[in-house]
Amino acid sequence: MNRSIVGVVSIALALVLSTQISSSAQITAPAKIGVPAKNSVAASQKQPHRLVVQVDVNDPAVMNLALNNVSNVAKHYSEIGQKIEIEVVAFGPGLHMLRDDTSPVKARIKSMSETMPQLAFSACGNTRENMTKTEAKEIPLVAQAKVVNAGVVRLMELQERGWSYLRP
Repeated sequence: MNRSIVGVVSIALALVLSTQISSSAQITAPAKIGVPAKNSVAASQKQPHRLVVQVDVNDPAVMNLALNNVSNVAKHYSEIGQKIEIEVVAFGPGLHMLRDDTSPVKARIKSMSETMPQLAFSACGNTRENMTKTEAKEIPLVAQAKVVNAGVVRLMELQERGWSYLRP
């Protein structure tokens, strides 16, 4: 007899809970892909999205791909009214991207920097120092580049602060 009472009580409790859950649920139309719902977390985003992009090869195709990715990300968040911060970190052979004398994308960096204030370029100080020794001359950087002590350390620190990472 005790088993049947427990069973009845369990069924009754389940019915009460399911009624409460269904009466509190709101039916909403699904959001369009890529467009956040009005009450979604993404739509109410106060903090900017943050992306760090690594460039570590001296390859114009990779450099242009990185800049294409930067442009696409910035355009996407601009279209949905959200903020984005982007930093490109160049080190090793990729430092040529930010060298004033060898960059195949110098004009593009200048143009993008003029229209995208949320975009920053960081040059590895270790790589620059090693190139200076190897080439026996000062390594000039594009005006948009800031020097950081170590490119890899910069990548680590930004990721530790929650930045998304991309290596094209």
